[in-house]
Formats: sequence, structure tokens, C-alpha cells
Amino acid sequence: MSTVVGASSATVQKTEVVSVPPIADPAPLGLAAFALTTFLFSALNAHWTKGTTAWLGYAFAYGGLAQLLAGMWEFRNRNVFGATAFSSYGAFWIGAALYIELVVPVAKPTAAELGNDLAWITLAFLIFNTYMLIFSLFVNKAVFLVFLTLEITELVLIIANFGSSTTMTKVGGYIGIITAACAWYTSAAGVLNGLAGRQVMPVGKGMPLRATS
Repeated sequence: MSTVVGASSATVQKTEVVSVPPIADPAPLGLAAFALTTFLFSALNAHWTKGTTAWLGYAFAYGGLAQLLAGMWEFRNRNVFGATAFSSYGAFWIGAALYIELVVPVAKPTAAELGNDLAWITLAFLIFNTYMLIFSLFVNKAVFLVFLTLEITELVLIIANFGSSTTMTKVGGYIGIITAACAWYTSAAGVLNGLAGRQVMPVGKGMPLRATS
């Protein structure tokens, strides 16, 4: 309990400092949302699925909205890396779904134009992913593997879309599935380690980052 005295000393207010409890770690949710949507999209690219574009609905709801919410909660956790990563890739999936659902039917691009659009979109996120990949070295090895495999996936898909290469698209799909597996593992580790209160599933230590004075 603390006492605050006004400038005139006539008014005295008593205030109580209340600590706000920390929230649960939103990272496992963000990673799971990213993993599932990446898996569905990559399975399509790898020609594993014989269905339609099922990934679009989950790009809105799970990879998009759920991951965006995880990013917002990471701001509350004062985790600038997680907040930036989850918010950005949540918005990426929402943007990709909106492009396919709203822009493509109106613009009616040719296959080459569609590939060019997707290549430039992916290139823009490759730039973002590159510096996040470097910074992930300071988080842990599991998170680094997620960003590393994602980096390779995006690079291969850029080549595939610019060159209209079905083979490279399949390769990008296979690597994307590996990316999803890495993200799912990291998500599962976050859930189990959080439940146990100790490290049960190893994620590896990140590099130390010392602030300069």
C-alpha cells in the first residue's frame, strides 16, 4: 500500500499496487497453427492430396486468425520475437487466402501471371524470414530449424513460381512438409515442457545474446 499526497497536501489518496499474473505461453498455439496450414498447403504442392484447396479455410481460421492471436498475446508476454513472427505469418496466411479468394477471380491472371504474383509475395516474406532466421539463433535450436526449413521452402517455391516448374513446386512441397513437422515438434515440446515445468522434449539452447553497455 502506498500513499500519494497532492500538491496542496489537502487531498490524500491511497493506492494499492496489484501485480498482474503472467499469461500462458502462446507459442505452442502459434507453432501448431503454422504447422497445420503449412502441411496442408505443402501436401497440395507435393501432389499428395487429390482434393481441392482445403488449406484456404485453415489459412483464414487457424494459420491466420489463431496465429495472429498468438502473436498479440506474445506482445503481452513482452516477447518481441514471438510477437513479430506469429503476427507476421498469421497475416501472411490471411493475405494469401484473400489473394486466392478475392483477387484471382476478379483479375483472372494467366498461369504465368499467377506464378509471378506468388513468387513476388513469397520473395517479400523470404526477406522477412531471413533476418528472423538469424535472430532465431538466439531463441533455441528447434525454433531455428523451423525458420531454416521455412527459408529453404520459400526459396524453392520462388524458383518454382518464377520458372513455372511443377518439379520445383513438388520439391518445395516436400520441404514444406518437413517445415511443418519441425513446427509441430516445437509446438508439442512447448506444451509438454510447460505441463511438466521442466524440459522433457529437448529444444536446444539458443546462442547467448549479451547487451552492450
